[in-house]
Amino acid sequence: MLMLIYFLCVNYYYSNLIVVTMAEKVIIIGSGPAGLSAAIYTAREAFKPLVIAGTKGGGQLELTSIVENYPGFPEGIDGPVLIQKLREQAAKFGARFINEDLTDVDFSGRPLKITAGDNTYEADTVIIATGANAKWLGIESEKKFIGKGVSSCGTCDGPFFKNKKVIVVGGGDTAMEDATFLTRFAESVTVVHRRDQLRASKIMQDNARSNPKIKFMLNTTVEEIVGDVKVTGVRLKNILTESITEMSIDGVFVAIGYSPNTQMLQGKLKLDEKGYVVTHDEVKTDIDGVFIAGDMADSFYRQAATASASGVKCALHVREFLARHSSSN
Repeated sequence: MLMLIYFLCVNYYYSNLIVVTMAEKVIIIGSGPAGLSAAIYTAREAFKPLVIAGTKGGGQLELTSIVENYPGFPEGIDGPVLIQKLREQAAKFGARFINEDLTDVDFSGRPLKITAGDNTYEADTVIIATGANAKWLGIESEKKFIGKGVSSCGTCDGPFFKNKKVIVVGGGDTAMEDATFLTRFAESVTVVHRRDQLRASKIMQDNARSNPKIKFMLNTTVEEIVGDVKVTGVRLKNILTESITEMSIDGVFVAIGYSPNTQMLQGKLKLDEKGYVVTHDEVKTDIDGVFIAGDMADSFYRQAATASASGVKCALHVREFLARHSSSN
């Protein structure tokens, strides 16, 4: 009888035992150059960051065949290889990785809560670096030639098209900026836009129209991108006459905008009208201890090197935050 009572008491104790887990010092969401740079720096501080890498990590660099403008690689480097090197460097210093996608965040109290997959993690600080995705045309042939003549970044890939003929698809400021930049390298640049008027600001339009290397095809859409190993041409459709024309070109630059990956943050952090996170001092948010790195707060630079730099800034702010709160306890 005594043994039975003892067994029931022990059973009751363990079934009602509350397990207390220590919060992570820092959780990093994203595994592009911004997130991985933050991981390297926070790992070297012995914070042992937990990186929510996603099921498809690497960001835009995973779609980039050759990166020639990232410091330290004079011969260039494949985008996926650069991401792998950054990840290995972070792991070397103690960063840990979970290949799950972000499903929810809760910044309403402390510790901060991050849900990835079916698991929820707690953290003292959070660095969010989920990036932004280029908007694509949505045609099947486009996917085939990404990195083989199709690009979403004129300032990144322009040097690969010296003395080549290219088109820029879009009518906004980004399209005008890319078209103007590409004239430094390309033999000719044709802006293809589906409307009868451009959406770009007047000064951007004037700059592009005054450039003798830039031509315009309005009321026109790209129906198909043609090529074998790489792009050799496009089939264009005039939406007024529905006539199809073929153009021999070497590159297609899609410049119809970017979408920041901030859907999970709506109602959790302040976003601007385009969905980018509103920051203070470049990487700080309205919530103390939550920082933003890379393209999800940057609609202007959108470069791997600037994303890495913002990741480093976040890491240094994390160090300051943890030191401040440690000394106050």
